Amino acid sequence: MTPFPVYLFDVDGTLMDSAPDICAAQLAVLAANGRDNVSEEFLRRYIGRHLTDLFQDLGFGNEAMEPLIQSYRTTYWARKHAATRVFSGVAEMLDSLGGRKSTATIKTTQTTRGVLEQFGLLQHFDHVQGTDGFPAKPEPDVILASLRALGASPEQCLMVGDAASDMEAGRRAGVKTCAVRWGYGNHEEMARWEPDYWIDEPRQLLLQAGKLA
Repeated sequence: MTPFPVYLFDVDGTLMDSAPDICAAQLAVLAANGRDNVSEEFLRRYIGRHLTDLFQDLGFGNEAMEPLIQSYRTTYWARKHAATRVFSGVAEMLDSLGGRKSTATIKTTQTTRGVLEQFGLLQHFDHVQGTDGFPAKPEPDVILASLRALGASPEQCLMVGDAASDMEAGRRAGVKTCAVRWGYGNHEEMARWEPDYWIDEPRQLLLQAGKLA
């Protein structure tokens, strides 16, 4: 891998271990709506996908979507990311990687900026892009929005993520993709989208980009 001018990063499961807060908020919302039999293991499969996928698969109708999503966001915000942690090696990787960096996450831009700032990562990013009013991954919109904001072309960009939706969105946007194995995504599902690169720890991105000897 030669260094890329632009790197786009998924957040949940790629930069941060945020599953404890995400799943706790979802469990609270589901319990309040009569579904207290859902496991955290089940919920982890939906991290990186839109909340409507989760609620629809659990049998909730379209009329329930907006109230459920708003309830989740309120509950999630109230936790103040208390159980979230930055994955080991991520801060050092971002500091040394070079290039311009943006996020490409299912979170809203406001939420993403807040969590990056809280955990001391915001300084590493030239742009913060969330999913604001357009389709979520695996649609390519959040990637294309980042590229527009940075004035970059797809061939200049590497999308780094932990889920099949990241790999599919990257392919559909025409960018190179890098699958990380430390997150929540199913590796077989990611492999179907033929990632250009696979890494097992953050420092491997530096090694592959020639930033470490």
